[in-house]
Amino acid sequence: MVNEKIILGIDPGTTIMGFGLIKVVGKKMEFIQMNELLLQKYNDPYTKLKLIFERTIELIDTYHPDEIAIEAPFFGKNVQSMLKLGRAQGVAMAAGLSRQIPITEYLPKKIKMAITGNGNASKEQVAKMLQSVLGLKTLPKNLDSTDGLAAAVCHFYNEGRVEVGKSYTGWDAFVKQNEKRVKK
Repeated sequence: MVNEKIILGIDPGTTIMGFGLIKVVGKKMEFIQMNELLLQKYNDPYTKLKLIFERTIELIDTYHPDEIAIEAPFFGKNVQSMLKLGRAQGVAMAAGLSRQIPITEYLPKKIKMAITGNGNASKEQVAKMLQSVLGLKTLPKNLDSTDGLAAAVCHFYNEGRVEVGKSYTGWDAFVKQNEKRVKK
């Protein structure tokens, strides 16, 4: 029997959340979908978080992914941007955890390295490589959806490796792995 699973990749953001889905059949990837949740028109940050949660739940209930790969926020100089990205990521993770779906975080450099062989690749280089590997006819105008797709493909490429990033299989695992931070 051929092993099949679906991986949902998410590039969290409070302006645009990109996502992509692949189906893994045996050792082959098949493209399912990629798209974006556009949040620019909403001023209230809590409305944006609610929409991220709802869209993630909708994707889960529609495609029934077996695993979620999510891009971890990178540590930039702007603390407010980092906080907003962390909240967006947390809400998407909460949606997956509420459905008991294992989640793995990947740093942006790790995703770029997995896709292009260069951890400093541009969004355009990542998108072009995905287009080639998955046989995509066209690329979207915004590349946030290809970033989400890249997270899913990175997860596929890293399958079976011992250290792929932080993984959570549910709320209990998340709390257990992060309780030291909470107690500080």
